[in-house]
Amino acid sequence: MQTPQFDLGTLLGTPDAMKNAVKQIPCEMLHPYHNHKFGLYSGERLEDMVESIKENGVLSPIIVQPDGGTYEILIGHNRWNASKIAGLGSVPAIIKEGLTEEEAEMYVIESNLMQRGFDNLRISEQAAVIAQRHNEMFSQGKRNDIIRELKMLNGENDSTSGPLVQKYETRDAIGNEYSMSGRNVARLIRIDKLIDALKILVDTNAMAIRSGVELSFLSEKAQHIVAEQAEDFKIDMKIAKQLRNAADENGNVDTATIIRIITGTADINPKPVSIKLSDDIFSKYFSKNMKKKEINETVEKALEFYFANRKDPT
Repeated sequence: MQTPQFDLGTLLGTPDAMKNAVKQIPCEMLHPYHNHKFGLYSGERLEDMVESIKENGVLSPIIVQPDGGTYEILIGHNRWNASKIAGLGSVPAIIKEGLTEEEAEMYVIESNLMQRGFDNLRISEQAAVIAQRHNEMFSQGKRNDIIRELKMLNGENDSTSGPLVQKYETRDAIGNEYSMSGRNVARLIRIDKLIDALKILVDTNAMAIRSGVELSFLSEKAQHIVAEQAEDFKIDMKIAKQLRNAADENGNVDTATIIRIITGTADINPKPVSIKLSDDIFSKYFSKNMKKKEINETVEKALEFYFANRKDPT
């Protein structure tokens, strides 16, 4: 697979050429977009990109914006990641200055849609796109400007220079754009309100979309408690509905109720805290050949000795 190649000649021939000059930026001065909701390439797709970059370099610049003394990536997260793996010290980039939060978000979303296609996105990624479309602050005019620029970068003809596309303010209109029903649009908007741990369950089919919709009405705190329990218990539609019905108008549900609904018991037994020793501490007191049981016994004896000889403050 070849890395995408943009027609820079078209871009640099525009009046904005000076604003879009390509510069080499060290990889360590770049970091991902703060609200990046799209997964990076992995497996064969990543390997192909790394090999292409090793052989040909980065043929198309990424797009970034200044962020203090560093730069935040808007477009090109995969090229940046593959470049680091390939051993490159820097990547070509176009620096965008003065973007609003909404404009920066548009660059991220539109580029991923153009590169991957909506149907190839994960459920949570589709949800992010649909939710952004539904946002009243998402300017349709600015979106068209950015789409035109991205198409120019990609060497495509500008097909949006005619009348502006109708604003997608309702779920049915958005559904027409993505060939889905208004009901499915509404569901995806709700999925975008889930915490990341629950989105992963939906993406991996460990939890049904409709169950995720019900859980999206819970507060963030309640969702985190549900996610912890979901590590051991499957959250089906029945449980999800019970949790939503148990919540107050702000989505709050107490821990005892959440555990009772999910586990079917009234027990509140918090999971034991897992402590990981640092490599320095482990190598200082234990050898690599020691068995786990022996290590646990040693730690237990040390703790017993410590607490038996600790003087409580008076």
